[in-house]
Formats: sequence, structure tokens, C-alpha cells
Amino acid sequence: MRDRGFPTTTPARASSRRSPFSIDVILFTPRGQQLAALCVRANDPRARERWLLPHDSAAPGETLDAAARRIAKTACGVDATWMEQVGAFGDGTRHPADTELSVAFVGVVPSDDTVKLPGDGAWFGVSEPPALAVRQRAMLDAGLDALRTRMDYAPIAFRLLPERFTLSELQAMYELLLGKRLHKASFRRALQATSLVEATEEWRSEGRGRPAQFFRFAPKKRRGARRGVRFDTLT
Repeated sequence: MRDRGFPTTTPARASSRRSPFSIDVILFTPRGQQLAALCVRANDPRARERWLLPHDSAAPGETLDAAARRIAKTACGVDATWMEQVGAFGDGTRHPADTELSVAFVGVVPSDDTVKLPGDGAWFGVSEPPALAVRQRAMLDAGLDALRTRMDYAPIAFRLLPERFTLSELQAMYELLLGKRLHKASFRRALQATSLVEATEEWRSEGRGRPAQFFRFAPKKRRGARRGVRFDTLT
């Protein structure tokens, strides 16, 4: 899936100054019924790959985390609602900035059709990404793996939902991020066991069926000890 519904200007990409390492950002967002990653068009029409992951070098005195968040906001126009470092990549593989080392970060931004990409970028479904430089493709794959692994302990799904949501909406977000269908009863038992959500007094009517209750992400002070989340998947 590729979303071409955005105007294009100048994306976040490597600056002209040479740096010993690059900071590359893998940004994911829900687009329709699947997860998508952000890529930006290469400046040089002679480049071997037309599309790149957003990347740049850190400014003097700028931390890696701050640089990654700056690159992400420049690329998509909004702040990432969750972001973590994936790791360092090199091993002699090619990178668009010709750096020997790259530090990759993975992050998510909520899906919002009113948000316009400020750069020459597009969202690509994770099942059909564009051709990327070898190192950047490795980072994209590692970023997706890290996102799914860290969902066990990080509130990533909640960072992509409004403050109030139904359990069906929460399960749909988990399924989209994991790329798997989940067993409904197991999902709700896991939520109860980990005390990740708390019910509100608000309900939403859904046609002739039973109204759906709204929930919210439970504050840390109410959750007790931090526990990983495990769900049964449907085969």
C-alpha cells in the first residue's frame, strides 16, 4: 500500500555535512487496514534508490534521542507519540549518506488524514515497501521486529488511539500492529490480568447491539507491578 494523498516539498534527509554516523528513523502509522512506514524521495535523480528512510546527522550538542525526534517531526510534520532506539547498523553495507555506521530509531505517529506530510514523502504498507539501500532495508525490518517485540511492555497501541476507546478498537489496533488476529476472550483476559485499562462511565450505542463501554489507559499508580502482555493468536 502506498499513500499518495499528500503534497510534497522538502523531506527530512541527510544534510550536506559529512558525519561519521547517521541517525535513521523508521516511522509507522495505521493506514486503512494495515501498518505503513514513511519513506522520502531521494534528492538526487541519479540515486540507486528512489526512496529513503528519513535520516540526518546530529547537530552539535544534540543527543541521539533529540536528533531522532527532530528528524521524525521534520519528515511527517508531527511529533512521534512513541519512539525508542533499535540499535546500530554497519558491517560495510551501503547507506545513502555513505556513512560507516547508522543508529536506528523506531517510532509511531497516529493516523490522521488531516495531517499533511511536509516533505516529498509517502506511506508504504509494510508488506510492500519500496526498494531501499541495503542497510536501510535491514533497519526497516529490524524496526518492525522491535515494534512488535516491545509491545509486550510499552504502551504503543495506546499511543495510536484517542484517550477513550472501546476494547474492540484496542484489539483492532493490536492486531494491526502485530499483523495477526487475536483471540477475543484471551485478549480481554490478558488486559484484565495486567490491569492496563480501566472502564469509564461512558458508553457508545452501536446500532441494535449492546452499547460498547469506553475505556482508557490506566495510570501507572493503579497498575501495580509492570508485567508483559501475552495474547493467544487465531490460526
